[in-house]
Amino acid sequence: MTPAAILHRALAEPESMRGLSADDWNALIRVGRAERLLGTVAERAVPLWDALPAGAQTCLTEERDITRGDHLAARWEIDRAALALRNVGCPVILMKGSAYLHAGLPAAQGRRIGDLDILVPRAALPAVEAALLAHGWLQAKENAYDDHYYRTWMHELPPMVHKERGGVIDVHHTILPLTARLKPDADALIESRVAVADGLFVLGPAEMLLHSAAHVAYDGEFEGGTRNLWDIHCLASDFAQTPGFWDRLTEATDRHQLRVPLSRALRLARRLYGTDVPETLAGRMDLVDRLALRKLHGRDRFGHQGAKLSDRLLYMRGHWLRMPPLMLTEHLARKAFRRKERAQPV
Repeated sequence: MTPAAILHRALAEPESMRGLSADDWNALIRVGRAERLLGTVAERAVPLWDALPAGAQTCLTEERDITRGDHLAARWEIDRAALALRNVGCPVILMKGSAYLHAGLPAAQGRRIGDLDILVPRAALPAVEAALLAHGWLQAKENAYDDHYYRTWMHELPPMVHKERGGVIDVHHTILPLTARLKPDADALIESRVAVADGLFVLGPAEMLLHSAAHVAYDGEFEGGTRNLWDIHCLASDFAQTPGFWDRLTEATDRHQLRVPLSRALRLARRLYGTDVPETLAGRMDLVDRLALRKLHGRDRFGHQGAKLSDRLLYMRGHWLRMPPLMLTEHLARKAFRRKERAQPV
């Protein structure tokens, strides 16, 4: 069993942690930390706490404390953003970890939460940006090319960082770059919203799962894929308890042109965590799945990523999907030139 597989099994079958050797615990803790999933492992381990080795209890207790701090900080950032945006005149929709936390979803249990991600109508971007600037957020991208690139081609504004707290907020107007081949319906995403506390919203269940699938299986290179696929597993397992969910998901998938990334995410979640999904939605494994699995199983017992070739090929695939060839060539050339500039001695 690969070190990564020890982590996958511990998440899906917490009882498996009872039989781990000292070497396996070392691998689980290091790989779990590298994948930002050790806090989730710690929460999953609570029912069998007394059966765990003392050293494991110490590491997992520390991780639970770190995660609680993350959640407190995330709740405060949500509160501050809600205050700043209360008069912008448009719905403010939380996404990803902050949405799971604020909506009280199982996917938030033990989850590390970083940036605050929100979705607003594209027409409201100037008002939203102005309100955030007035409440202490600053533009994090000072380079003119980066600023232009985000505002013209991306699905979000340049990241904004608070001048005092350092918290980062990403303001989205859709869920995939405007240059991507797939074109989700941004208006339908916003219409799906469900009200939560503090005048904020989250995406509807089908759209929330689709956003997570697009993030892991289309928009990126499976970086952090182990955690993102755990999100998929938790969301799918939770939402499937509502009658008719899979039918609504199928309809939303077709409306947003996201059948391929959804199927891939569901297949990979099933392979890693045993997620129970309809075969009609999951489909068959392909070459990209196999490359992704090599990367997802690529960490060694010290948490280092070893699947270098798969990693590189997936990186190239991610960029290819995000923008047309000529734009991609120019973009990568600019990035290479700037890396070379930064490497020059002063």
